[in-house]
Amino acid sequence: MSESVRLVCPVGRKYVETSAGYALVALGLVAVVIDPGHWVNITLGVLLALGGAASAIHGHLIRKPVLEISKDEFRYERGSYVVRVPFDEIGSYHLLPGRIRSLGLYDITGRAKRFPSLSGRRTARSHLPLTGMIQPARVESFMAVAGIPPRKRSLAS
Repeated sequence: MSESVRLVCPVGRKYVETSAGYALVALGLVAVVIDPGHWVNITLGVLLALGGAASAIHGHLIRKPVLEISKDEFRYERGSYVVRVPFDEIGSYHLLPGRIRSLGLYDITGRAKRFPSLSGRRTARSHLPLTGMIQPARVESFMAVAGIPPRKRSLAS
């Protein structure tokens, strides 16, 4: 591969929190503008605006998982958590189905690669979490472009 290939996973929670936050801020402003002389409307408007601002800020802080493959390494990034694996050490991959999909990488002999935990715990994990909104076909096409074959689920060849 001469250039890098990149896949950014969509995060539905990010969109929901930011849009709901902006809607709450607007609702709070409307509550204050309708009757600014009554203390209940002002209190309600300020509380709605503060809650909406907190939700919108939290939504903007959610990080999207990013998969990137260059000519010499596979890279997974989610916020400050970064995993780098030399491309030569990846033999196959496995995409776990479910509500939140995960990507498992295997070496050439078929053993699962182990990665440090996302939470900084002492345990290691064998799968990298993606998001629930990512379509399996997108991940499969991304890995096909990179030249990484899928792992066979059956033990018989």
